[in-house]
Amino acid sequence: MTARAYDPWKRLFDVVAATIALVVLSPVMGIVAILVAMRLGRPVVFTQRRPGLRGRIFVLRKFRSMRNADEARGLITDEQRLTRFGQILRSTSLDELPSLWNVLKGDMSVVGPRPLLVEYLPRYTPEQARRHEVRPGITGLAQASGRNALSWEEKFALDVDYVDNRSLILDVRVILATVRAVFAREGIAAEGHATIQKFGGSNV
Repeated sequence: MTARAYDPWKRLFDVVAATIALVVLSPVMGIVAILVAMRLGRPVVFTQRRPGLRGRIFVLRKFRSMRNADEARGLITDEQRLTRFGQILRSTSLDELPSLWNVLKGDMSVVGPRPLLVEYLPRYTPEQARRHEVRPGITGLAQASGRNALSWEEKFALDVDYVDNRSLILDVRVILATVRAVFAREGIAAEGHATIQKFGGSNV
C-alpha cells in the first residue's frame, strides 16, 4: 500500500483511536483539569492557532502547563513560567490529552509531524514545508526518535521521512516508541531550555 493510499485508513484509525482514548481517559482528563485549575488557575485548556494539513490554520487544544506571563512578578520567559507541576504534565504528555478532540475533528492525526507555530511557516525550506502534506500529529517520528533533544533540522528531516513512508506499521512503531520515551522521560527539553529554542530558519 502506498503512503497516499493509506490516508483513508489512517483517518479511520484516528477516529476510532481518539474516540476510545477520550472515553477511557476521561477520568484522567477530569483529574488533570482539576489539578491545573488548582495549581495554575484558569483557563484550564491552552489554545493556540497552529498550521495543519496544507498549512490550514486550526486551534490546538492542550492542558495549560505554564503560569500567566506577569512582568511584575518576573514571569516572562518559558523557564520562569514553567512550574514543577507543568514539567510533570509535559514529561508525561498529559498536557496533550485535549488534542484528542483535534484528532476527532480532523485537525490532527494521532501520528504525524508536530504542529508548530504559525510564525515558522515562512522560515521553512521547500523540503521542510513538505511536513504539511499530512495532518499534524499528537506524536510523530521525531518525537519517537528523541523529542526535543534533536535539532530542528533533524526533526524536520524525520517529519519529511514520515510523510514519504507513512503506513500502519510505522504508526504503530511510532506510538510504541513514544510510550517508551515518555516512561523513560527522554528528550523532554533541549539542552539549556525549558522546552526548545525557537526555530529561526535553516542556514541552507
